[in-house]
Amino acid sequence: MAIIRTENLTYVYGDGTPFRKVAVDNVNLSIDEGEFVGVIGHTGSGKSTLIQHLNGLLQPTSGSVYIDGEKLWEDKKRLRDIRFKVGLVFQYPEYQLFEETVYKDIAFGPKNMGLSDDEIDRRIRETARMVGIKEELFDKSPFELSGGQKRRVAIAGVMAMEPKVLILDEPASGLDPKGRDKILGQIREYHKEKKNTVLLVSHSMEDVAKHAGKILVMNNASLYCYDTPVNVFAKASELSAMGLAVPQITRVFKRLDQMGCNIGEEVYTVDFAKNLMLKLLNRNNNMEE
Repeated sequence: MAIIRTENLTYVYGDGTPFRKVAVDNVNLSIDEGEFVGVIGHTGSGKSTLIQHLNGLLQPTSGSVYIDGEKLWEDKKRLRDIRFKVGLVFQYPEYQLFEETVYKDIAFGPKNMGLSDDEIDRRIRETARMVGIKEELFDKSPFELSGGQKRRVAIAGVMAMEPKVLILDEPASGLDPKGRDKILGQIREYHKEKKNTVLLVSHSMEDVAKHAGKILVMNNASLYCYDTPVNVFAKASELSAMGLAVPQITRVFKRLDQMGCNIGEEVYTVDFAKNLMLKLLNRNNNMEE
């Protein structure tokens, strides 16, 4: 069942002025419940504008957005409840921290949902565990934490609302490689445990290839494709023409193919490449014996 669906979704900035710009143009999209989706596109492609429609931050100029079968903006009385189904984590979410303790910051969203104290406490502890925030940090000011810890507290605050859809806009931006891997790994584990829908907006093709089961590509305000990583990265030349780079390991194997070493499979992650090469080496060794 589609948890997210758009019909002819169009959004225009500055409509009726000399600065008119079409940011999302007639997008028709259907994302099934439980998918982990990577969202990619060059700067100005429309991906950020698209995701802001999915929890009602922006109202379409024309077209419709459906969340869990309900049409956004059809009944403004229902808008708040529908928004709780979609959690949106902006880039550099740690700048949105404001409470005096880590515990209170994570609790802010669930409190606004009108939940009981026991339920709020359960959610805080569960999401803190998922993102690697120890309970001994609960009484600390979030501003005393490291950059990576602040980021995880901010993400936990959205996770604690238990949205059916979690959207993260460049959640690892600005972090060192270790911090990047840690946060993305925790998001992946969260997805496996909760089995909800995750949309990861990223400029890193390696991150998208490693974590996503489907990839959504935006280009010049339009939906270019929505498909599996294998099928998306098979369009290497088209992606390059859009200003997008396929994963480095994919470029290596494409070059090997051009040199006459045809592996016969699309390679887009290092782990897959390693296992594939070991398999080929073992097969060749067995043939020699």
